[in-house]
Amino acid sequence: MENLLSIVIFLPLVAALILALFLRGEDAAAQRAAKWLALAATSATFLISIAIYVQFNPEDTGFQMVEEYNWLAGLKYKVGVDGISILFVLLTTFLMPLVIGASWNVKSRVKEYMIAFLVLESLMIAVFSALDLVLFYVVFEAGLIPMFLIVGIWGGKDRIYAAFKFFLYTLLGSVLMLIAIIYMIMEAGTADIPTLMSHEFASTTISILGWQVTGGAQTLMFLAFFASFAVKLPMWPVHTWLPDAHVQAPTAGSVVLAALLLKMGGYGFLRFSLPMFPIGSEVMSSFVLWLSVIAIIYTSLVALMQEDMKKLIAYSSIAHMGFVTMGIFAFNQQGLDGAIFQMISHGFISGALFLIVGVIYDRMHTRDIDAYGGLVTRMPAFAMIFMLFTMANVGLPGTSGFVGEFLTLVGIFKANTWVAFFATSGVILSATYALWLYRRVVLGDMIKESLKGITDMTAREKWIFAPLIFMTILLGIYPALVLDITGPAVSVLVDTMQPVLEAARGVAQAVAE
Repeated sequence: MENLLSIVIFLPLVAALILALFLRGEDAAAQRAAKWLALAATSATFLISIAIYVQFNPEDTGFQMVEEYNWLAGLKYKVGVDGISILFVLLTTFLMPLVIGASWNVKSRVKEYMIAFLVLESLMIAVFSALDLVLFYVVFEAGLIPMFLIVGIWGGKDRIYAAFKFFLYTLLGSVLMLIAIIYMIMEAGTADIPTLMSHEFASTTISILGWQVTGGAQTLMFLAFFASFAVKLPMWPVHTWLPDAHVQAPTAGSVVLAALLLKMGGYGFLRFSLPMFPIGSEVMSSFVLWLSVIAIIYTSLVALMQEDMKKLIAYSSIAHMGFVTMGIFAFNQQGLDGAIFQMISHGFISGALFLIVGVIYDRMHTRDIDAYGGLVTRMPAFAMIFMLFTMANVGLPGTSGFVGEFLTLVGIFKANTWVAFFATSGVILSATYALWLYRRVVLGDMIKESLKGITDMTAREKWIFAPLIFMTILLGIYPALVLDITGPAVSVLVDTMQPVLEAARGVAQAVAE
């Protein structure tokens, strides 16, 4: 069947239009209809994306399922997937039905809530499949709007502050990227991403206001894209918007934010920074690696100081994204495979952890760690699921969390042993804050009177967690499910970069001597 990828992109958007145009009222029947239509649309989108996965050939390292049409004013709508992007498309379509299922208790402006998530799904899939640079930028930035509304309308008491902080941080980070995009199109004469990936941008050292820029235009463009992707990921020190956004967002918003939106930054490094600006990437690699180490250690220590469960998990996400950037800028097969695997795994684990917080927040309407304790006596199923994802977050062998961290550390050890040495402390720190959280919330005696009427997870909640549990364990014991898809594409990326990197290192060494 042709146009499968476009169907996956536009199906949620069509469902959103149907809701907007034909559903009226805020009564219980209208709310129920909005939820079921959103669930049906996201589920159908996932099933169709499975058909894309079945037809995908991992040995073909180029872009597949390519669709190209002329767009407005000569611009093009061009989409396709390769061994890197297809996994992020599948992660998005896999998680969205679970996000809708977790929103079943929403009572306020349900139709608009579902429309926001459906539009957001379409835009996220488009980001991961766009093969035109202008199209990528449009959908990359447009995704800010529904997320801004989700946090600003359905969030907590400080939702307006958090929504504007999220919007301004991510928008301002992308201004420099827009300037670089305009330069790239003028320089290469095209916005076609596959063509730009093979275009050699100038890398001769240039002087700007007396500052010698090694790598020339490549380094400047790398920094311009880095400004956007570092905020989106987010990297230290431009990470401060994320904890606020997580704390104020509704549970489903936190899941999408951690499991999907953050991955756009890592995907951007893989799709643009490394293949288009290899010399700029090499010039800035040490800077990025040490920023990653700081993020892993600093945010892990900050997580230990948190009293809000959501904020603790948010800082945990920043630390885990530090492993991702380390793996990417290791420039080797193990590091890149590990970074991609870590992003996919983190999508399942972080999404589950925020859903876990949502389960008890729906019952007690507080996220304060001190408000809980001894939940194992009243919520055994909850305690077991929480333990599984705590162990996965720590990186226990047999879970997907272990594979990503292990491969990333192997890759970075080959590239820089000191970075690997300091980053390994993050594994210990993650165990510290994760087990500390679990012990205070779940274990011990239930001494708080307010908790003695709390009920265990419902059947709906258990069904939402079941696919996440399955994938976390499956990828832990059979990581080839991901690595067989990413391996050939990553191998081509590494082989393409190596001659360039060796030349850049030779020039740097000659300058130093």
